[in-house]
Amino acid sequence: MEEQTCKLPLIGEKAPAFKAETTNGIVNFPEDYKGKWVILFSHPADFTPVCTTEFMTFASMAQDFKKLNCELLGLSIDSTFSHIAWLRTIKEKISFKDMKNIEIGFPVISDLTMEVSKKYGMLQPSASNTQAVRAVFLIDPKATVRAILYYPMSNGRNMDEIKRLLIAAQHSDAHGIATPANWQPGDDVIIPPPSSSDEANERVKKAGKDYECLDWFLNLKKCPHKDVGA
Repeated sequence: MEEQTCKLPLIGEKAPAFKAETTNGIVNFPEDYKGKWVILFSHPADFTPVCTTEFMTFASMAQDFKKLNCELLGLSIDSTFSHIAWLRTIKEKISFKDMKNIEIGFPVISDLTMEVSKKYGMLQPSASNTQAVRAVFLIDPKATVRAILYYPMSNGRNMDEIKRLLIAAQHSDAHGIATPANWQPGDDVIIPPPSSSDEANERVKKAGKDYECLDWFLNLKKCPHKDVGA
């Protein structure tokens, strides 16, 4: 049983399918999200301080994610009634930084049976047997897991970093490139390294106008401006 609790899908694997009750009705994943990127994220509990700031921040950025063809999908081991009461409290009473009157429009899964949490390894006994840890799964339009982030219960997530990671993954898919450390949209990107000695020599010789060659295996070029989101 403990092995099942800690099981999680790996990067490159298909995201586990599920049907779940949410604050927006029943969700069938991945059928309801065909052709879209999804950020599936769990939080330990409703009516908790860190989770409240996270939900307000995600909700304030929801349109940014939609423009990137990405849907948000939250989860905790709480009832739908608890979710609704908490989200109403957030909108009516909570002001955080420059955010107030924030309405949480994206669905929040009520995972009382822990079925979804177990499928995604969101329950970790060393942290809690009854609360999901702060997990984030970035899932692409083909329902493949592209990135996984885990945070402790005591520390909130950086939503700007999650958005940056989404954009980076979309650029990699659209243009066949990689992104360097601390990359931001608009920064130079990395050309995949050569696969042969001849290609390495050519890469060094032809460096200049189209790309910068730091060495045969590390070459940078301007970030393509083609729209991402697909």
